[in-house]
Amino acid sequence: MSGVEVVVNAQAELAEGPVWDVAAQVLWYVDIFRGEVHRLDPATGCDEFWSVPAPVGSLALRARGGLILALADGVYGWVPGEAPVPITTPETGMNANRFNDGRTDRQGRFWVGSLHKAETEPTGRLYRLNPSGDCIAVADGILAANGTAFSPDGRRGYHACSQQGIVWSFTVDPDTGDLSDRRPFLQIARKEGAPDGAIVDDDGCYWLAQPFGWRIVRYDPLGRTDRVVQMPVEMPTSLAFGGRDGRTLFITTARHSLSPEALAIQPLAGAILALDTGMSGPADTPFAG
Repeated sequence: MSGVEVVVNAQAELAEGPVWDVAAQVLWYVDIFRGEVHRLDPATGCDEFWSVPAPVGSLALRARGGLILALADGVYGWVPGEAPVPITTPETGMNANRFNDGRTDRQGRFWVGSLHKAETEPTGRLYRLNPSGDCIAVADGILAANGTAFSPDGRRGYHACSQQGIVWSFTVDPDTGDLSDRRPFLQIARKEGAPDGAIVDDDGCYWLAQPFGWRIVRYDPLGRTDRVVQMPVEMPTSLAFGGRDGRTLFITTARHSLSPEALAIQPLAGAILALDTGMSGPADTPFAG
């Protein structure tokens, strides 16, 4: 298992979107199709959750308190125990789509992608939600948006299409958030899995979960494979650095779409896992709006 440890065997259907809360020393994550937002204390194993009234693709901490959630049609403000409050719903009426993977950049803007539910039509987009509430589509033609992450200095971003097996990198203007020079960064072969959730470490290397490939991979800034970690589950889904020293890589996983036969040989499918990588990663910046 390459040093991978079990934080909690959550039996999640599709755990995703992990974000480490430095102040509270807890890990937030979502279980997409169950519409659950989880708060996990690794020190005690306590895994609380709240239900929200829609599939929830990702989340971010919010500077003013609470969280923001990417629900089916847009981004909502949310406080545990209360109803989500819409911030922006740019895909209202696009019933074949839903929002999915997202992450804040270093300036507290939230970048979030949408996908076509059947992943057969390129109707997904990548959006940038500014602290002002303005929501701008910055890339389109995506079947299944994933892999959003940012370099430590915030000047380079990444996003992916899981169905196409491609990860793009792009340049970010730190002052305006403007995207430029979007270009292919990685092409993942089908036998290696699909690009899913990602995070960047303090060295600027891109860690990528590759479901169906039983692995996570660290790529250097030039897109070269630096480290492959074999996983005890077929579907690692997303990643976040955390822990007291920022050196623990938390890994969400899934049971969704796996047959009973497949589940029988991977009892940790749907667990939250952790790996001491020997390196650290910057904490996610709370959404500034």
